[in-house]
Amino acid sequence: MNILVTGAAGFVGRNLVENLKNIRDGKNRTRPNITIEEIYEYDRNNTEEELDGFCEKADFVFNLAGVNRPQDPKEFREGNFGFASTLLDTLKKHNNKAPVMLSSSIQATLAGRFGNSEYGRSKKEGEELFFEYAKETSARVLIYRFPNLVGKWVRPNYNSAVGTFCNNIANDLPIIVNDPSVELEMLFIDDLVEEMFDALEGKEHHCEFDGVETVLCDEGRYCAATITHKATLGYIVECLNKFHDQPQTLIMPSIPDGSFEKKLYSMYLSYLPKEKVAFPLKMNIDDRGSFTELLKTTDHGQFSVNICKPGITKGQHWHNSKWEFFIVVSGHGLIQERKIGTDEIIEFEVSGEKIEAVHMLPGYTHNIINLSETENLVTVMWANEQFDPNKPDTFFELV
Repeated sequence: MNILVTGAAGFVGRNLVENLKNIRDGKNRTRPNITIEEIYEYDRNNTEEELDGFCEKADFVFNLAGVNRPQDPKEFREGNFGFASTLLDTLKKHNNKAPVMLSSSIQATLAGRFGNSEYGRSKKEGEELFFEYAKETSARVLIYRFPNLVGKWVRPNYNSAVGTFCNNIANDLPIIVNDPSVELEMLFIDDLVEEMFDALEGKEHHCEFDGVETVLCDEGRYCAATITHKATLGYIVECLNKFHDQPQTLIMPSIPDGSFEKKLYSMYLSYLPKEKVAFPLKMNIDDRGSFTELLKTTDHGQFSVNICKPGITKGQHWHNSKWEFFIVVSGHGLIQERKIGTDEIIEFEVSGEKIEAVHMLPGYTHNIINLSETENLVTVMWANEQFDPNKPDTFFELV
């Protein structure tokens, strides 16, 4: 399959092209039904002759080209209607009835606050052009009315408030939120790309519109990505501030699989400046070695790393309800545990050569001994709760 992507240098185009390359080059094997030979990237720097050649050979067309922030409103029509006419005329010239996808906008509904949108009107005209093309040629036409598009590589200070917030907060720049209660519907780029893959497989999702609301239905005239997220500007900024502070608090907010928060965090990180990509952790160092907190979570405890010098014993304490995993990743050691009020000691010889997790049981005093005379013992530790200095639940007692 040969695929033409117009607007290939834009936000959606870049993400789509790079992920199409992953399929073409065998790096992404999740879509075995898609076989790609050539990817034709067309943007404003290409020539009409190149477009002509691409349209002759294309087996599928993603039309992502468009104008959304012109200096003159007339450019809306030229960019969103004029190029579409050129593209479709060129396909007709070669009698190429390849499926064509059109990137339109929710503003084309001309509903609600979009009623007077010049951009929306230009997109609506483009849509009608594609519908007429489908009637005339019987080609498969897929028209997507996208909401706010977000994700890595969104250009800040352009047409995305979320992109601007991510960039500015990551770079310690001020932001302006006029009304925190304003709600946005957002489509993350990874979900959009997956829908484009569905379209390539002939499994696109159809819909109609009730005002600006997408109503999924098999016989719908339009198409839609099925996964979008809604959040207020205030909540978006609240999340971004937590992400910004994580290197200081070490607290990882809850980011369930598929959640808005998880996707927003990934987007935020794509704006980090070089000097923030790495950050120091506080090492608590003494003659025995060091103990460093790595990561804390809101509901899944915390991670730490313990370095124990040769011949040293650490621990010698117990907890009421706190429990831990000790995972030795380097060195050779011995873990001992004894139930409070008994004399029986259970022992586990551990080594970085055979990594295993050992429970530190509640109500058992425990220690860890470095058996080596020359090497440090390195242990990754997970506790079921964040350490609270005001309620440590830690009591000294020798094993």
